[in-house]
Amino acid sequence: MPTAPATRTGSAAAPATPARAPRRRRTPRVPYLLLLPAVLVLLLGMGYPVVWQALTSLRDFGLAQQFGAPAEFIGLGNYAELVTDPQLLAVVARSIAFCLVAAGLTVLLGTLFALLMTAVATPARMTLQVSLLLAWAMPVVAAMTVWIWLFDRRRGVINYTLDALGLPFERFDWLSNPWTFFLVALIVVVWMSVPFVAFAMYAGLTQVSPEVLEAAAIDGADGFARFRHIILPMVRPVLSIVLLLQLIWDLRVFTQFTMLQDAGSKSSDYDVLGTYIYKLATSAQDFGMASAFSIIVLLLTIALSWFYVRDLMKQEDQ
Repeated sequence: MPTAPATRTGSAAAPATPARAPRRRRTPRVPYLLLLPAVLVLLLGMGYPVVWQALTSLRDFGLAQQFGAPAEFIGLGNYAELVTDPQLLAVVARSIAFCLVAAGLTVLLGTLFALLMTAVATPARMTLQVSLLLAWAMPVVAAMTVWIWLFDRRRGVINYTLDALGLPFERFDWLSNPWTFFLVALIVVVWMSVPFVAFAMYAGLTQVSPEVLEAAAIDGADGFARFRHIILPMVRPVLSIVLLLQLIWDLRVFTQFTMLQDAGSKSSDYDVLGTYIYKLATSAQDFGMASAFSIIVLLLTIALSWFYVRDLMKQEDQ
């Protein structure tokens, strides 16, 4: 009796080997362990002052409480009083306007200096970098003293030069008018901040491939087109970071305005956030109100920074 031929495809008839499950990718723990000490120090260093300020802002905390008197809990009373204070809105609007103008002008000038450093020869670039570094390294008090001398109404070089050019600036007091006061403050703050932005942007520009720029030039792209379509997209992460830092720093300027007010007028029309909080705490001895205003400034800083942080997170995901 004939038997059925044996099949040659034994492997096909054999039971299929179960597919091996994809190996889960292990998350490295070393970076998180290295970050842990810095995070702990940051929480300990910043956590206590923020919590103390938040608690003080809910109490009636004045000079008597500094000497041991109990601080009465008043809830949101300090915040309600600040919100109804017309001077608060003026100070906040003045500070935000100054912050936006100063940060925008600083980033613009810093970017132009960085582009200049990539375009000039090595001796000129070294001279420019040393000059920027000296301006950056000068102590704030020393720099402010020089600037106040320059704008002195009797012996200042600025008035002398403008008067020599035939302009009516003899004994002109720059620090007695709010507009000229903030103009001087803007010049000083921008002058102190431009070196950092210039060096950061120059570091970003060095990462742009010269071959790509050369190819674009061969294709007929002019300098502005190369900057807009090639350089700007490639340095956008650096630009976003320096702009965010400038917004935060310019919103918290204090030393420059305090020294200019000491040299000129101490009127509240020249106050920004930092000087207003300082006067609340020292002159008025109202630490509860000063703490409440500090919390408002903290929330304002987070709100201004949020858009840029979100943009940075999107770029990181891409």
